[in-house]
Formats: sequence, structure tokens, C-alpha cells
Amino acid sequence: MNLSDFGKLILRVSFSLLMLTHGWGKISRLFADEVKFGDPLGIGSVPTLILAALAEFFAPILIMIGFKTRWISMLPIITMLVAAFIVHGGDQFKRQELALLYLSGFVAIAFVGPGKYSIDKR
Repeated sequence: MNLSDFGKLILRVSFSLLMLTHGWGKISRLFADEVKFGDPLGIGSVPTLILAALAEFFAPILIMIGFKTRWISMLPIITMLVAAFIVHGGDQFKRQELALLYLSGFVAIAFVGPGKYSIDKR
């Protein structure tokens, strides 16, 4: 067993599972009677919520199974950049910390790739 590939699997699955907990809330909001969500980029609250749901729910599922891992990881990376430096840019560090942790995890995934325990390597 190659421990490096096993480590990549753990990295992909752990960060993705944790991100799913945030993404599920976004999915639920999409089906609410009235969509209330921030609009930090000025594209509208509904498009912003859709992009956040893609990045925090659907992308982690694809990353977990290792499908187009490096490309798909760009979605949560961009979302966490926006969260850390635009949404929470003026806040104290502890408000930015979670977004920065997710950002670092998905950047690592993008750099190291999926490993052999993935659809990408099949």
C-alpha cells in the first residue's frame, strides 16, 4: 500500500465531507420561499447562492470520488477566497479562520491531485 495515495484519499474525503455540511445548508436555502443570501460580488443573491451550493455541495462530492479533482477543487477554492477576503475581509481573524482552513485544504488537494484511489486514476 502506498501511504502517499492513502493520505491523498484521506485529504480529499475529510475536507469534502466537512464542506458538505456547509453546502447542505445552501441547498436547503435554494428551496426556501424567500432566498436570503449575501451578494458580495454584485451578481444577485440567487446566482451567488447557486454558485456557493455548487462549490460547497456538488464539488465536494466529485472531489471525494476523485473525478476531475484538480479542476473541480477550483470551485471551493474560489468560494473560500471570496468568503475569507471579501465576505469576512474586515472581520477579526477568527471569523476568517474557517474559510482559510478550507482554502488551504482544497489548495493542497489541487496541488497533490487525487492519488490512485480515485476515478481520475482508473
